Amino acid sequence: MNITITDDALKWYKDEVELEAGDKVQFIVQIYGTSPIREGYSLAFKIDNDDSKKAVHVEKEDIEFYIEEQDVWFFDGYDLKVAFDEDKDEVKYEYIDQ
Repeated sequence: MNITITDDALKWYKDEVELEAGDKVQFIVQIYGTSPIREGYSLAFKIDNDDSKKAVHVEKEDIEFYIEEQDVWFFDGYDLKVAFDEDKDEVKYEYIDQ
């Protein structure tokens, strides 16, 4: 599985969350909510500068985005693309078939 962060999404993280070089963003699975690939579960993020068991990660402008081993099941068969939704002025998650 792969993670892709668009330039517009990265800008949103820098502007709205005030991320800077060296920060780490963990994508986490939440019980409740919904997603197009797993009913009853949704995706969220948290800023986490700990070193943990990363299954998948990508760096963009010295900011690391990752998913821990315990949450990989959620993406089974999909890659994650984090883009920017101009209408809602927030990031959006797109699940791309592998």
